[in-house]
Amino acid sequence: MRFISESSEERIPCYRVLDDDGQPFPDSSFVKVSEGVAIKMYNDMVTLQTMDTIFYEAQRQGRISFYLTTSGEEAINIASAAAIKNDDFVVPQYREPGVLLWRGFSMQEFANQCFGNKADYGKGRQMPIHYGSNKHNYFTVSSTIATQLPHAVGAAYALKMDQKDACAVTYFGDGGTSEGDFHAALNFSAVTEAPVIFICRNNGWAISTPISDQFRSDGAVVKGRAYGVRSIRVDGNDALAIYSAVHAAREMAIGEGRPILIEALTYRVGHHTTSDDSTKYRPVDEIEWWRTTQDPVTRFRKWIESNGWWNGDIESELRSSVRKQILHALQEAEKAEKPPISDLFTDVYDVSPSNLREQEHSLRETIKKHPQDYPSNVPI
Repeated sequence: MRFISESSEERIPCYRVLDDDGQPFPDSSFVKVSEGVAIKMYNDMVTLQTMDTIFYEAQRQGRISFYLTTSGEEAINIASAAAIKNDDFVVPQYREPGVLLWRGFSMQEFANQCFGNKADYGKGRQMPIHYGSNKHNYFTVSSTIATQLPHAVGAAYALKMDQKDACAVTYFGDGGTSEGDFHAALNFSAVTEAPVIFICRNNGWAISTPISDQFRSDGAVVKGRAYGVRSIRVDGNDALAIYSAVHAAREMAIGEGRPILIEALTYRVGHHTTSDDSTKYRPVDEIEWWRTTQDPVTRFRKWIESNGWWNGDIESELRSSVRKQILHALQEAEKAEKPPISDLFTDVYDVSPSNLREQEHSLRETIKKHPQDYPSNVPI
């Protein structure tokens, strides 16, 4: 009689390409990246970093109601986006705006959504940072944890049934692995042999809950084998490692008709959201160590500089230009008209039922009686 051990003696290794100084490890194996792709990757990482800083400040100034950053996770966003195709469906959590940025979502579109103005594709019905784009095959963000994972498997299965040369890619945090939907999705994907890539951003924290309180297993990567899903652990702060792993995962997912689980080890440098103060549950010096020594943007910059593709003058010009673009987009979005009141009651039913018509009438009457209590820039 022999029981299977609850854990292996050795941890699953972590795939890395670049060391902390941005230099490839000797004999490291990775997918080659052209100069053009590498420069775009770096440009978008800097843009994402700058957008987060400015939008976060805008929330603190009371100009938008909510925000969260991708600080420390820029490589996972941009490198994974670079490794997939625009026909692939992206089913995000909420910390992946960089994927949209890579696909061409403009600064103005980001700002319109955060301000919930008339140009917002969600018509102001969503919280800020809940982006979505039919044009870019990017499913609209939902705050509920891990509910997107079974959806991604369903989308991938549909692609398979239609014999499309594409896959679904879905993202989630380490906290998402504690939800039943994660386990259902992995089993669902393995049984249906769906071409889906699960990317777990293991950043150490599910809001204030550390991974030590999330699971006793060797991270998330070992959970794949239990469901028959091929898996890999990757350094999430290494853009080349992420790019290579996702590129290979896509080939396997589509070519072999199978799901793939990628655990990207990283660290959430920012607060969980603007509603959180992470210094209440983790040391400030720990945060600063990750920010200053493990920054994925700096590491990738050192690599492109060593290739002769980048220098300080280009860096200064880029950061100045990006900042101006973002500030302009913010100002334009802020002064834009809000969606009309009628948008609160449309797009669910083909013919509005009587209870919704009554609610709309009641709201309009209330606004007429108490106009001082409602925003003046919302069309009645």
